[in-house]
Amino acid sequence: MTEKTLRVCHLYGNLMNTYGDIGNILVMEYYCNKMGVKLERDLISLHDPFDPDRYDFVLFGGGQDFEQLVISEDLQEKKAALTEYINNDGVMLAVCGGYQLIGQYYVDASGKKIPGIAALPHYTLGQSDNRFIGNVKIHNDQYDETYIGFENHSGRTFLGEGERPLGTLLEGHGNNGEDNGEGVIYRNTYGTYFHGPILARNENLAVRLINIALKKRYGNDYQERSLEELQAM
Repeated sequence: MTEKTLRVCHLYGNLMNTYGDIGNILVMEYYCNKMGVKLERDLISLHDPFDPDRYDFVLFGGGQDFEQLVISEDLQEKKAALTEYINNDGVMLAVCGGYQLIGQYYVDASGKKIPGIAALPHYTLGQSDNRFIGNVKIHNDQYDETYIGFENHSGRTFLGEGERPLGTLLEGHGNNGEDNGEGVIYRNTYGTYFHGPILARNENLAVRLINIALKKRYGNDYQERSLEELQAM
């Protein structure tokens, strides 16, 4: 059987990795090894082109306001390619700042409006005197799964048309502290404020993203694997 490869882009991984979001890739690599799948990882950063046809999975992590401002300008050069990737059902996990910047815009604590790429319709408003910090727990009705993590953000994100939350809050503040939702799902793009990182504490989600990505790449030549099967190996 021909070895299969999961091609991963760590978008701005040298700048947007404040909370150890690279751990999400390490978890995926662990399960890929169990599947006999080779994981190839590229760092795509400032002034690097993004090829929407090359990658099966994109991780866009979180950073501080300064880093977000720096990359927001460069991100406009990649806007068309990233939007094409998302709209073509490419698999993406966007965490915190990355989640904010694939939307329309982010207003930071000083009131400065930082443009995103508007690939998704959500937008984020800032808070000058408050942050959402602490443990967070949500329930995903589609898969009847509960996800746990940690949030630390001043942004308040509001979803738009065609978006649904990753889950309904059981504990914590979530997207904005108002509408009882956390994160976003749009096509095969997942956004969240979960640090920790999210896939290290919620392996079922990690395996699902791998399955979606490999099924998209290889079609019927790929047989999906379950978390229970992999854990038993």
